[in-house]
Amino acid sequence: MRRRLRIAALLGVVAAFVGWGLLGANRGWTKTSVARTVHDSVTELDGVVYDSRFVPGVDLLAGAMLLCAGVWGVSGRLGKR
Repeated sequence: MRRRLRIAALLGVVAAFVGWGLLGANRGWTKTSVARTVHDSVTELDGVVYDSRFVPGVDLLAGAMLLCAGVWGVSGRLGKR
């Protein structure tokens, strides 16, 4: 049981980093909308448009790391069987 929990914690760390990297790897807070600058050809002005998109930040990554550390800590409390 102890070994399985530790393997699950390590797989969770790897999955969190891979998921964070594939979804955008934002080094700030998690965003649910991203600003995009568009150029209007008629008025020659630039404007900002917000696209609805999920970009995970380090807060989500830190939460996953804390969860995996908790699983690892619980596995350390279990006796070797």
